[in-house]
Amino acid sequence: MTWVKICGIMNLEDALTAVDAGADAVGFVFYEKSPRRIDLQHAHDIIEKLPSTTEKVGVFVDERDEQVSAVAQQVGLTAVQIHNYASPKQAMNGLTFSPRKLFVALSVAQMFDGDGQFGGFRWPTEAKKAVDGIFLDSGTPESPGGTGNVFDWAKAAPTASFIAEQYKLVIAGGLTALNVAEAIHVLKPWGVDVSSGVESSPGKKDPEKIRAFIVAVRQTEKRA
Repeated sequence: MTWVKICGIMNLEDALTAVDAGADAVGFVFYEKSPRRIDLQHAHDIIEKLPSTTEKVGVFVDERDEQVSAVAQQVGLTAVQIHNYASPKQAMNGLTFSPRKLFVALSVAQMFDGDGQFGGFRWPTEAKKAVDGIFLDSGTPESPGGTGNVFDWAKAAPTASFIAEQYKLVIAGGLTALNVAEAIHVLKPWGVDVSSGVESSPGKKDPEKIRAFIVAVRQTEKRA
């Protein structure tokens, strides 16, 4: 089954809606410039009311390793998602948050070469021991996520395929119930991640959009 994460959770109602709809994971954004940023106490209060089987993922941008670890411990995260625009290679090397899982997010923009083409992307073999999955998204240093923008899936397919051979690949960026089937068909990811595509406004989820998104994913699996 395709792993589904509903990100940008800011209240318990939305978190429980996501869980009841069949989401495998919920995401909490700790990036201070995000309109979906949640404070630590609020995140903790939500997380302690969620099932143990639900992955609780904290999203961090260019944050110090020790700070990420401290937040993960304090609020009860089961996984961390690192957006390291300052040093993408650092995000792939030596980071361990045991027993928490480590996901590394890479922007498609970081993978373009000077001619605007996708170049080969390689990671040290050591990263495989620490990294539980790679998120490929359409973010930028100014807007790391939740932009509602998709990237060129067809152009990204060769790079996505290479990543998927070595890591669990998660696709993010502009996904909705209307386009997630195509994204899965083209990129064949292990998982999908959605935030703005299931919202009524930034930080407020729409229950019907959440349910429709997960139904679309499950129907796509049945057709595969």
